[in-house]
Amino acid sequence: MCGICGKVYFDPDRPVVDDDLRIMAESLAHRGPDGQGIWTHGHVGLAHRRLAIIDLRAVANQPMCNEDGTVWVTFNGEIYNFVELRQRLMAWGHEFRTDSDTEVIVHAYEQYGRDCVSHFRGMFAFAIWDAKAETLFLARDRVGKKPLYYACSQDRFLFGSEIKAILAEGSITPEPDLVAIDHFLALQYIPAPLSGFRHIQKLPAAHWLELRHGHVTIGRYWKLHYVPKQVVAFDEAIEELTWRLREAVRLRMVSDVPLGAFLSGGIDSSAVVALMAQETDRPVRTFCVGFQEAAFDERQYARMVAEQYGTHHTELLVTAPVRDLLPRLVWHYDEPLGDASAVPSYAIAELTRQHVTVVLNGDGGDENFAGYDRYVTDRLARYSDVIPQRMKQWGAALLQRLSRFIHPSSSLQKLARIAAVLALDPARRYAVWGAHFQAPERTALYTPAFQEAIGLSDPEGLFVQLFRDSDAKHPTDLALDADVQLYLADDLLVKMDRATMAHSLEARSPFLDHMVMEYVACLPPWMKLAGQQKKYLLKATLRHVIPDDILDRPKMGFCVPLAQWFRQDLRELAFDVLLSSRARQRGYFAAKEVERLLMDHCHAGRDHGMRLWDLLVLELWHRLFLDGEGFPARSRQSFVESMPITCAQE
Repeated sequence: MCGICGKVYFDPDRPVVDDDLRIMAESLAHRGPDGQGIWTHGHVGLAHRRLAIIDLRAVANQPMCNEDGTVWVTFNGEIYNFVELRQRLMAWGHEFRTDSDTEVIVHAYEQYGRDCVSHFRGMFAFAIWDAKAETLFLARDRVGKKPLYYACSQDRFLFGSEIKAILAEGSITPEPDLVAIDHFLALQYIPAPLSGFRHIQKLPAAHWLELRHGHVTIGRYWKLHYVPKQVVAFDEAIEELTWRLREAVRLRMVSDVPLGAFLSGGIDSSAVVALMAQETDRPVRTFCVGFQEAAFDERQYARMVAEQYGTHHTELLVTAPVRDLLPRLVWHYDEPLGDASAVPSYAIAELTRQHVTVVLNGDGGDENFAGYDRYVTDRLARYSDVIPQRMKQWGAALLQRLSRFIHPSSSLQKLARIAAVLALDPARRYAVWGAHFQAPERTALYTPAFQEAIGLSDPEGLFVQLFRDSDAKHPTDLALDADVQLYLADDLLVKMDRATMAHSLEARSPFLDHMVMEYVACLPPWMKLAGQQKKYLLKATLRHVIPDDILDRPKMGFCVPLAQWFRQDLRELAFDVLLSSRARQRGYFAAKEVERLLMDHCHAGRDHGMRLWDLLVLELWHRLFLDGEGFPARSRQSFVESMPITCAQE
């Protein structure tokens, strides 16, 4: 796992300076503490920060080239089938001088061109300079586990694993993208290709980008398909899924450095740990995070799995002041992210890195097997679709008018809100289930000037487009497809990548093996969501593998006590920051509405924790990246020492 960046001038007579690349690469030092490499040739330059995982020798450093130096690569990620590919490429006559997966990318590009990406099984973001074709080729893995940002101006092209590398080059003036901010407040994340900054974009998952003579071409090379459906008996599906998951775990246990696993106490991470234990004769290193608040603490369930499989288990109790940690989180994420579970993710990554360099996790289980409550909610809401759309809209409008004369907490008010959601088309209705600020709430929050600036911005419209473009025929599959392309790619995987790489820790996700995902996508929907039973097939597969108490308990998720934080630890910070003159002067939000949210939450017992978190993150992001208050670079070690956490090792 590493950090990559680079620069290309469109004028072939204008040389790239090593110092520019060095500044860009040094901004990514946390992603790769084991070494830095820079290669320049005329108007092109590539840079790399290395976290050594496979083939620890200096000969495997990057940027790396082919035999005659005409193809150069800088690469972030892991190619799990690199041994198989290496053998195939050697049979074609390619020569290798390392045992790394990086060199496989070089020769696969020589052999297959753009199509090389379809041969890779793993997680990756890379850039290749092809001197013969005078082409820069960028690509990102199928579901977006590894990030890649770029900026294309009149005279140059810049790219990097994180936005801060592009900003460090100095030619891009940080400016907020107001449409992206609207999407962030609706979704809690900024969907690709948008970023929080004007002039900087994300390369979407499963896409490649080709830069040639100043012209950019972007294409998609993979998409998850939900048809045709497999005709398979339930017992056969269990057997096949067991084999595929074991293979995915086994491939991700290849490492030349110490390896462990996150163990949250949920189904997905417990399954990964159980399968890891079956693949090794040594105790698996497992790591768990908990809170003092019992309602958010899953450590007891993690201990069940740790005891069953005899893991070497380490726990972390998060007692760090969140207000002290928050600026560091905002700095690492580069753009606003409203997922507050970034806090425990960051904390557990910090603990884990003290013991291992690679960690497996359970990301992707919910999006594969329908693990969220909103899948059940959406299925129930679909029953209302037998009522004509116009009739539902008429009823919702009537209830809305009647509710204006009644207290906001009345049953009629709640019924009016439900009716308004049910009156939406299925795609927009599904968007509501995961929304932080729904469209009417954003309208109430925004100033007229901000509303005018974002124009026809329509975050919920992303779901309409995804539902329209999906080949899924069943509502459950449509919802899963949307979550894979949006929530998973632009929230969960962003959260995990930045939280782990902030501490130079590599995270691997067996459930996101694309061959596992392709198999599960084409299974009948009832195997994923049977009535109100979520993860039906996965639970059946794991019935005698992990404790029943874990399989049968309600899903908790990686939750944090946001409501309590804003009434205690974050209360003063929230009032000071969100009602400050600086926040008001941005002209985004109606000050009275922000104040109402704060007062309702802290004094009226209403829970606006998620919304307040979004607003606080957004304002701190402005201060760090746009107001010139860039977070001072500090070593990881000095931050660990200043962070009051308690650890219990078993």
